[in-house]
Amino acid sequence: METYSVKLEKEEFVFAAAHFITFDGDVCEPIHGHNYGVMAELEGPLDENRYVVDFIAARKLLRKLLDQLDHHVMLPLDHPQIELEIGDNEVTARFAERRWVFPRAECALLPVVNTTAEEIAAWLGRQWRDALLEQSVALCRVKLAIDECRGQWGVWEWKAPVSAGQAE
Repeated sequence: METYSVKLEKEEFVFAAAHFITFDGDVCEPIHGHNYGVMAELEGPLDENRYVVDFIAARKLLRKLLDQLDHHVMLPLDHPQIELEIGDNEVTARFAERRWVFPRAECALLPVVNTTAEEIAAWLGRQWRDALLEQSVALCRVKLAIDECRGQWGVWEWKAPVSAGQAE
Protein backbone atom coordinates (compact mmCIF):
# COMPACT_ATOMS: atom_id res chain seq x y z
CA MET A 1 0.00 0.00 0.00
CA GLU A 2 1.38 3.40 -0.98
CA THR A 3 1.17 6.44 1.26
CA TYR A 4 1.93 10.08 0.62
CA SER A 5 2.93 12.79 3.01
CA VAL A 6 4.02 16.40 3.03
CA LYS A 7 6.28 18.10 5.51
CA LEU A 8 6.30 21.80 6.32
CA GLU A 9 9.38 23.12 8.06
CA LYS A 10 10.07 26.68 7.03
CA GLU A 11 11.75 29.71 8.57
CA GLU A 12 8.37 31.43 8.73
CA PHE A 13 7.03 28.78 11.13
CA VAL A 14 8.24 30.43 14.30
CA PHE A 15 6.60 32.35 17.08
CA ALA A 16 7.93 34.15 20.15
CA ALA A 17 5.88 33.69 23.29
CA ALA A 18 6.15 33.79 27.06
CA HIS A 19 4.95 31.12 29.47
CA PHE A 20 5.59 29.39 32.74
CA ILE A 21 4.89 25.81 33.72
CA THR A 22 4.42 23.95 36.95
CA PHE A 23 5.96 20.62 37.88
CA ASP A 24 6.39 18.28 40.82
CA GLY A 25 3.02 19.36 42.15
CA ASP A 26 3.95 22.67 43.74
CA VAL A 27 6.87 24.13 41.76
CA CYS A 28 6.18 27.01 39.39
CA GLU A 29 9.00 28.23 37.23
CA PRO A 30 9.55 31.94 36.54
CA ILE A 31 7.85 33.47 33.55
CA HIS A 32 10.14 33.36 30.52
CA GLY A 33 9.97 33.19 26.75
CA HIS A 34 11.10 31.14 23.80
CA ASN A 35 11.48 31.54 20.08
CA TYR A 36 9.53 28.43 19.15
CA GLY A 37 9.99 26.60 15.87
CA VAL A 38 7.28 24.47 14.29
CA MET A 39 7.39 21.46 11.99
CA ALA A 40 4.26 19.83 10.60
CA GLU A 41 3.56 16.72 8.55
CA LEU A 42 0.42 15.47 6.86
CA GLU A 43 -0.29 12.06 5.40
CA GLY A 44 -3.17 11.20 3.13
CA PRO A 45 -4.22 10.08 -0.32
CA LEU A 46 -3.50 12.11 -3.42
CA ASP A 47 -6.45 14.21 -4.51
CA GLU A 48 -7.60 15.03 -8.04
CA ASN A 49 -4.68 17.49 -8.31
CA ARG A 50 -2.27 14.67 -7.38
CA TYR A 51 -1.17 16.14 -4.06
CA VAL A 52 -2.07 15.49 -0.42
CA VAL A 53 -2.74 19.16 0.28
CA ASP A 54 -2.16 22.48 -1.39
CA PHE A 55 1.06 23.70 0.25
CA ILE A 56 -0.01 27.33 0.11
CA ALA A 57 -3.37 26.69 1.79
CA ALA A 58 -1.79 24.49 4.49
CA ARG A 59 0.90 27.12 5.18
CA LYS A 60 -1.65 29.93 5.46
CA LEU A 61 -3.76 27.97 7.94
CA LEU A 62 -0.73 27.14 10.08
CA ARG A 63 0.60 30.70 9.99
CA LYS A 64 -2.80 32.03 11.09
CA LEU A 65 -2.65 29.76 14.16
CA LEU A 66 0.93 30.73 14.98
CA ASP A 67 -0.06 34.41 14.82
CA GLN A 68 -2.49 33.75 17.69
CA LEU A 69 0.52 32.85 19.87
CA ASP A 70 3.23 35.15 18.52
CA HIS A 71 4.24 37.83 21.03
CA HIS A 72 1.70 36.65 23.58
CA VAL A 73 1.79 35.17 27.06
CA MET A 74 0.43 31.63 26.89
CA LEU A 75 -1.76 30.78 29.87
CA PRO A 76 -3.43 27.42 30.63
CA LEU A 77 -7.20 27.44 31.08
CA ASP A 78 -7.37 23.93 32.60
CA HIS A 79 -4.61 23.97 35.21
CA PRO A 80 -5.93 22.80 38.59
CA GLN A 81 -3.71 25.21 40.58
CA ILE A 82 -3.39 28.24 38.30
CA GLU A 83 -6.38 30.48 38.76
CA LEU A 84 -7.19 32.90 35.94
CA GLU A 85 -9.38 35.95 36.34
CA ILE A 86 -10.21 37.06 32.82
CA GLY A 87 -11.46 40.61 32.41
CA ASP A 88 -12.13 42.73 29.34
CA ASN A 89 -8.78 44.52 29.60
CA GLU A 90 -6.54 42.29 31.69
CA VAL A 91 -5.92 38.75 32.88
CA THR A 92 -4.77 38.00 36.40
CA ALA A 93 -3.04 34.67 36.95
CA ARG A 94 -2.43 33.25 40.42
CA PHE A 95 -0.42 30.28 41.63
CA ALA A 96 -0.11 29.89 45.40
CA GLU A 97 1.20 33.26 46.64
CA ARG A 98 2.35 34.45 43.21
CA ARG A 99 0.32 36.83 41.02
CA TRP A 100 0.76 38.17 37.50
CA VAL A 101 -1.36 40.73 35.63
CA PHE A 102 -1.24 40.85 31.82
CA PRO A 103 -3.03 42.95 29.20
CA ARG A 104 -5.87 40.78 27.87
CA ALA A 105 -4.93 41.50 24.24
CA GLU A 106 -1.46 40.05 24.86
CA CYS A 107 -2.66 36.73 26.30
CA ALA A 108 -3.23 33.45 24.50
CA LEU A 109 -5.63 31.51 26.72
CA LEU A 110 -5.19 27.86 25.81
CA PRO A 111 -7.43 24.92 26.74
CA VAL A 112 -4.49 22.97 28.21
CA VAL A 113 -3.41 21.89 31.69
CA ASN A 114 0.17 23.17 31.37
CA THR A 115 1.84 25.24 28.66
CA THR A 116 4.47 22.62 27.91
CA ALA A 117 5.82 22.13 24.39
CA GLU A 118 3.84 18.89 24.17
CA GLU A 119 0.53 20.52 25.06
CA ILE A 120 1.16 23.50 22.79
CA ALA A 121 1.95 21.07 19.96
CA ALA A 122 -1.28 19.17 20.66
CA TRP A 123 -3.38 22.34 20.69
CA LEU A 124 -1.82 23.64 17.47
CA GLY A 125 -2.01 20.22 15.80
CA ARG A 126 -5.70 19.75 16.61
CA GLN A 127 -6.57 23.26 15.45
CA TRP A 128 -4.65 22.80 12.20
CA ARG A 129 -6.10 19.32 11.58
CA ASP A 130 -9.64 20.57 12.15
CA ALA A 131 -9.14 23.55 9.82
CA LEU A 132 -7.79 21.23 7.10
CA LEU A 133 -10.67 18.78 7.55
CA GLU A 134 -13.11 21.69 7.20
CA GLN A 135 -11.53 22.30 3.80
CA SER A 136 -12.18 18.63 2.90
CA VAL A 137 -8.53 17.57 2.99
CA ALA A 138 -8.47 13.78 3.36
CA LEU A 139 -6.08 13.12 6.24
CA CYS A 140 -4.72 9.83 7.53
CA ARG A 141 -2.14 11.31 9.90
CA VAL A 142 -1.11 14.70 11.25
CA LYS A 143 2.08 15.35 13.17
CA LEU A 144 3.01 18.68 14.68
CA ALA A 145 6.21 19.36 16.59
CA ILE A 146 7.27 22.39 18.63
CA ASP A 147 10.97 23.14 19.09
CA GLU A 148 11.20 25.02 22.36
CA CYS A 149 14.94 25.41 22.60
CA ARG A 150 17.02 24.33 19.59
CA GLY A 151 16.63 20.59 19.70
CA GLN A 152 14.07 20.17 22.50
CA TRP A 153 10.88 19.09 20.74
CA GLY A 154 7.37 18.46 21.99
CA VAL A 155 5.55 16.29 19.45
CA TRP A 156 1.85 15.51 18.91
CA GLU A 157 0.56 13.02 16.39
CA TRP A 158 -2.95 12.04 15.30
CA LYS A 159 -3.93 9.08 13.16
CA ALA A 160 -7.34 8.75 11.60
CA PRO A 161 -9.38 5.85 12.91
CA VAL A 162 -9.28 2.81 10.65
CA SER A 163 -12.73 2.13 9.25
CA ALA A 164 -14.22 -1.37 9.42
CA GLY A 165 -13.55 -1.98 5.73
CA GLN A 166 -9.84 -1.13 5.87
CA ALA A 167 -6.94 -3.36 6.77
CA GLU A 168 -5.13 -2.48 9.98
